[in-house]
Amino acid sequence: MELILHRFELPLQHTFTISRGSVDVQETMVVELRHGGHAGFGEATTNSYYNATLEQMVADLRRIEPLVADSTPEDPEQFWQQARGELADNPFAHCALDMAMHDLWGKVRGEPVYQLWGLSTDSVPASNYTIGIDSIDVMVEKMQQQAGWPIYKIKLGTPHDLEIIAALREHTDAVFRVDANCAWSVEETIENSRAMQELGVEFIEQPLPAEQRDEMPHVKQHSMLPLVADESCIVEADVDRCAEGFDVVNIKLVKCAGLTPARRMIQRAQELGLKVMVGCMTESTVGISAIAQLLPMLDYVDMDGAALLAEDIADGVKVKQGICHYPDVPGCGVSLLKDGKIPVTE
Repeated sequence: MELILHRFELPLQHTFTISRGSVDVQETMVVELRHGGHAGFGEATTNSYYNATLEQMVADLRRIEPLVADSTPEDPEQFWQQARGELADNPFAHCALDMAMHDLWGKVRGEPVYQLWGLSTDSVPASNYTIGIDSIDVMVEKMQQQAGWPIYKIKLGTPHDLEIIAALREHTDAVFRVDANCAWSVEETIENSRAMQELGVEFIEQPLPAEQRDEMPHVKQHSMLPLVADESCIVEADVDRCAEGFDVVNIKLVKCAGLTPARRMIQRAQELGLKVMVGCMTESTVGISAIAQLLPMLDYVDMDGAALLAEDIADGVKVKQGICHYPDVPGCGVSLLKDGKIPVTE
């Protein structure tokens, strides 16, 4: 196989703000694997919270080029394990490689990845559309510009969180999900859950900082709404750690290192009686198309990353007003619309 790396800057439709900061343009890396006339693609965005830089991802993937050159797209899980030794400290890069291998695997075999896993897309959950933190008027305007989505995820972590939800509720009957991104205290979470239950909120995602996981069982006992682990659920071992304090785990492919470990995390969560969500970063259709392969296994999904962009770099799975539309293309269904090839000398 041949390894090709691409760098892109993804412009957003609006400034995207969460409790930790804002972004207008998202840097991302796309891995391309070529074999026998086929090309598979995977993606990992940069992320300062998780120390994921483009430079480190590129350096680590260049280091394993000999492994890639000696491999074939016969067994993505085996390939993931072979790459693990070199990429254990860089799950974002490992994720992009794993996505690309799955896309290539499916294209070589002429079937979508989900079908090769024995899954059907006849019944899959709808995605939410995410509204970043802003003034209340602007948040209402953003939601109205994206009218028709069945679910909106509202980013919170301000002194006016309840006012935001109450104001948005005046303009839609859609389901709301809220995500505090670690910004609340124990008391705030419990109090907000009571008020938000009355405002049609479905669940609360990551209310406390990840390091306060031991306080979550108390929060869960008193919360009026289900609680979702995001920053508290990164790697496979975290699923068990979240069982007492959360009702749902939100698995991010870049955090856990790809589709291969994500499938194991889904299975383990289900064994523990937890519901499962897969979430996205602010990413292109490359990453969203990989998430789509997991949809039949999920209770909830947040795969609006490409819908937040002003301009996409790829074709593949499309999410329109929450509904996932699969292309008639094997693998994850991805093709690049632009060339962002990084010279080997970089």
